Amino acid sequence: MNLSERLNEDMKQAMKSKDKFKLSTIRMVRSTIKNLEIELKRDLDDNELLDILSREIKQRKDALQEFEKAGRDELAESNKAEIEILSQYLPAQLTEEEIKVIVQQTIQETGASSKADMGKVMAALMPKVKGRADGKLVNQAVQQFLQ
Repeated sequence: MNLSERLNEDMKQAMKSKDKFKLSTIRMVRSTIKNLEIELKRDLDDNELLDILSREIKQRKDALQEFEKAGRDELAESNKAEIEILSQYLPAQLTEEEIKVIVQQTIQETGASSKADMGKVMAALMPKVKGRADGKLVNQAVQQFLQ
């Protein structure tokens, strides 16, 4: 079952179980997916769906920080719940140690030696960790090794 089918099935299940919050979260993501499919005039593959899900989670994490700063606990809790629901559709996340190993391998492959080579390393690295690691963590690991 691909990611799109899984989203559809989970949406149907949320309807049957009358889980309004999960239903609205899945519908929101499916709406974003559908709009992009209409724009591109084709169905999206799983990698593109992972990009969308990652982007949606990142937006919610950014908003979560702002809500917490502003003391808007009810909105922060809502965002946390949405992040939890959407995270179920991403592949298992890499640990910091796994990220560091991949970063070291990529630095060796690209022959990078200084921060000036960071763009080259990131370009080679991001497809390897796509959907499985937060870009900020990856960026920090690369900076740490290129110092």
